[in-house]
Amino acid sequence: MNFRHGIALGALGMSLGLSLPAIAADEPTPDAALDAGEAGDEITVTARRRDENAQDVPIALSVVSAQTLEATGNFTLSQVQQLVPSLQVFSFNPRNTNVNIRGLGSNVALTNDGLENGVGIYIDNVYYGRVGQSQFDLVDLQQIEVLRGPQGTLFGKNTTAGAINITTRAPSFEPEFSGETTLGDYGYHQVRGSVSGPIAGDKAAFRLSIADTHRDGFLTNRYDGSKAQDYDNFTARGQLLLRPAEDVSIKLIGDFAKQKQNFVLNVLANYFGTYDNGAVIANNFVDRVTRAGYTPTPIRPFDRIGESDSHYQANMKSYGLSGQLDWDLGGAALTSVTAYRWWDWNPANDGDSTGLAVITKAQQANRQRQFSQEIRLASTGERSVDYVVGAYYFWQIIRGYGATAFGPDAASWNIPAVPAVVSNAALNGFESNSTSTPATKSYALFGQGTWNISDALKLTGGLRFTHEKKSGAFNQYHVAGISLATLPAAQAAAALAIRNQFSPVTSYQTSFTDDSLSGLINLSYKIAPDALIYGSYSRGNKSGGLNLTALPANVDPEVSPEKVDSFELGLKTQFLDRSVTLNLAGFWNEVSDYQTAITEFDKVSQAVRQYIANIPKVRSRGFEGDLTYAPTALFSISASAAYADTTYRNYTNAPQAPERANLGGIQNLTGAQLAGVPKYTYTLGTDIAQPIGQWGSREIHLYGHADFSHRSSFNTSASNSRYAQIEGYGLLNARIGIRTDDARWDLSVWARNLTDKDYFQTLSPGTTGLVTGLIGEPRTVGVTLRTKL
Repeated sequence: MNFRHGIALGALGMSLGLSLPAIAADEPTPDAALDAGEAGDEITVTARRRDENAQDVPIALSVVSAQTLEATGNFTLSQVQQLVPSLQVFSFNPRNTNVNIRGLGSNVALTNDGLENGVGIYIDNVYYGRVGQSQFDLVDLQQIEVLRGPQGTLFGKNTTAGAINITTRAPSFEPEFSGETTLGDYGYHQVRGSVSGPIAGDKAAFRLSIADTHRDGFLTNRYDGSKAQDYDNFTARGQLLLRPAEDVSIKLIGDFAKQKQNFVLNVLANYFGTYDNGAVIANNFVDRVTRAGYTPTPIRPFDRIGESDSHYQANMKSYGLSGQLDWDLGGAALTSVTAYRWWDWNPANDGDSTGLAVITKAQQANRQRQFSQEIRLASTGERSVDYVVGAYYFWQIIRGYGATAFGPDAASWNIPAVPAVVSNAALNGFESNSTSTPATKSYALFGQGTWNISDALKLTGGLRFTHEKKSGAFNQYHVAGISLATLPAAQAAAALAIRNQFSPVTSYQTSFTDDSLSGLINLSYKIAPDALIYGSYSRGNKSGGLNLTALPANVDPEVSPEKVDSFELGLKTQFLDRSVTLNLAGFWNEVSDYQTAITEFDKVSQAVRQYIANIPKVRSRGFEGDLTYAPTALFSISASAAYADTTYRNYTNAPQAPERANLGGIQNLTGAQLAGVPKYTYTLGTDIAQPIGQWGSREIHLYGHADFSHRSSFNTSASNSRYAQIEGYGLLNARIGIRTDDARWDLSVWARNLTDKDYFQTLSPGTTGLVTGLIGEPRTVGVTLRTKL
């Protein structure tokens, strides 16, 4: 999609926004917004659904400003995690993305459509029901707030681990334009632009923002020489801000995004042919490739070569319409937010990671639709009690379309002991499809109040009641394969039994209703004008889940809700004329019925069975610290660190690791660290600028930026397999450039992963002894030209 088409689609997005009924909340213009990053500046956040100084909000949060995003060149949520140690984003592909805060949210496993993440993602006050909806380019942002710990009172269900609150730049009543173009290696090119201004004096303003990004693949498919792990994304957002009266503000937004990737191509990362006790794995990977006369790619993962003989892709589209009304009633402000969103997910996968035609298709397409309506009434001005009350409605349906197909190599690969006439008839060309339809209706009432006991002492309490109904159906059926009527009755029966072992025919429906209560109590005290201490207790709830898949025997299609009891102590302080900001927090979370996605491999078919289960007890405890020193607008340094001891406290029936599969199907993981959670993470960053001369009336600055993030070792399997343990690694990014002091022109060169660090994102061991992996991006370099008018 070229730049001209991008502008056309952006205009279309804005026109769609214009058609939305006028229902929405008050947005300050960019002139009134406070930018982060200047020495002594306040950072305005909406973590409690009102504009507040971040240092006065008694909860642990991290704020990533637009200036920081520009300095780092980050434009996806996965990249933002390098700036926030407590945030972890793991992605097999956009649909199968897991987001954790303080080790909680979801485990590292394939996503189940009936399971919701414990980290809520909000963009412009709209909740995104599926994490995949957030995996597009982030365009024209004001800031990102990462709220740590349960946020259920004001942000609702499924925020048991925290919330990510993203705010885009609002339309401006002063004409403005910003644009940038970037070129880099691996065919990388990106164009981003935003234009805003009045269209009816001081009564209406617009903003149109676009981004178009392309990068060639980092991996080579040995089968045909094609590239994989590439990225092609186009995003457009149109906004209209109306001020029909001095006390009324209406904002309408229409957005569109489209992404194409040749993904996922796994690389071979490791191999074990025996179990831990020395017993040989029967029909292991070497046995299979030897029998097929096939030579796999060498186990040298950082040669960046994989193999696939089938089509693979990770393509998706997202659309959205939203309206937000703010009405200043004098002593209170009324806010209404209405939104409808679409998300279409279209994958294709080669399921065997080889050039053989074993599993030729393994995919789950989605058609997700959601509608949400929120109404809030919040007090304004100074009073003895500040309050927010409101109501929320959410509806969602996900239509899932699964497909699994087998090729001519499947029979010999999986069941060599079965006579070929039966095994080939059963599997060669055999395909099964499935449909799933999880639907959600959720209603909530909430309220939160802060009693300003004195100028220094404040007590906050809140409650949220949620009523939810979930229902769904699952159907799996055979759609292709050799007609078994051509076989004798006994052979036909044996072939049909094999098909049902690999993909059983099944159909069922399930539903439930659930009522839950979330809440918090928080006490804060200013021990000095720029020093705040606080303590809080909060209860969070994550709604129950639906198991809409081909379930193993004795697995319940309904999954119990998850509950979190969270305790937090914190300190927020600034000193040296506010040039130093130091924030500390300690947390202790007790989780009951922790929801986890279980991934099991059938020993014979190698088919993945994936479903949801509850872990009786999980605990997350640790501490976090953030330090910033910004003595001037030309120099700043920052450091953040987090320690997360996140363990299973009662998990006696965990799935067995592949290297111990001969000891039984379950194991006791009580006391083990949760999957996907490094114990130690930290980040370092610095920005420095130096005036070097004049260009007309403008001062010219030479500037530099560097940031480093490190994560200790962590495991990426639900079974805690030692073959899925990823070594700790650190990533260094840097940028150096020249710009005018008013940012009219900015030219920079940059490098991501400057040291060209080789690292794994995920490791996935299978029951054949083969370990596949997704590897991180290599060093990339480029040049960026920016302008602002």
